[in-house]
Amino acid sequence: MSDAIVHLEEYQTGARHQAKLISSERITSNAAEVEVRELVLDVERPDFSFELGQCIGVMAPAAPGFGHAHHFRLYSVADLPERGASGLPRIKICVRRCSYIDEYSGEEFKGIASNYLCDRRPPDEITITGPFGLPFEVPDERDANLLLIGSGTGIAPFRALVKHIYRDVADWEGRIWLFYGARSGLEMLYMNDERDDFAQYYDQETFEAFKALSPRPAWNESIAWDQAIQDRAAELWEMLGGAKTYVYVAGLEPMLEELDTVFSGLAGSEEKWQRRKAELMAGRRWVELVY
Repeated sequence: MSDAIVHLEEYQTGARHQAKLISSERITSNAAEVEVRELVLDVERPDFSFELGQCIGVMAPAAPGFGHAHHFRLYSVADLPERGASGLPRIKICVRRCSYIDEYSGEEFKGIASNYLCDRRPPDEITITGPFGLPFEVPDERDANLLLIGSGTGIAPFRALVKHIYRDVADWEGRIWLFYGARSGLEMLYMNDERDDFAQYYDQETFEAFKALSPRPAWNESIAWDQAIQDRAAELWEMLGGAKTYVYVAGLEPMLEELDTVFSGLAGSEEKWQRRKAELMAGRRWVELVY
């Protein structure tokens, strides 16, 4: 697991592969303001392989005037390695349709890669590259505790990780606590009426899932990490002090500052929390995948 921070422009995208879109399913409610789709892709290269927790790159056609032919973005693989009916390697990714408001002009711009992907329909061809990175790994200690903290499409790698542990790691004994944040219940992925993949683990003694929702989603207020985390303050702080606890964080970058504030309150001071976090990072037990 690398400690380095890698920027998009540093990824090697020369080796590209064609993938056929098998399905594109909306996994947020039609009533939700946010549209997130799960895309299933078959890579048209039989020897293509990837591992649990990796990402793939998507090469979307760039808008005119950008000076390059493709727009490169990374997406976490949302399921375990498998092969489709054709025998080709199959990949699932979550894509949120994005748009951005220019802070000066107020003009709205559509996200290039996200809108390109959300608009594709089977059997469209999509150019991918990678795979890249291994951000989240299953610890060697089978009694390790995992604190998984995700927001938005950051749930994708955790879906694959939890599925792998309960399907393939027969001797797993550690606790797995999943904290998932969204503006509203309608925007929660794999934990909503459309798709509730995590429901199959609720009867596992080692698994618990906690929802952190915005108190007033219509006002675009921040996710209520404080409530979800402070409700379990004593147990969490004890787990964070353990030598076999791993904290994996995935989602939008602003959540890091929000989590630092909440955990500082948990610790009693910012200084005490930063010391504990530094210990976790030094032991490679605090890992971030943010965008």
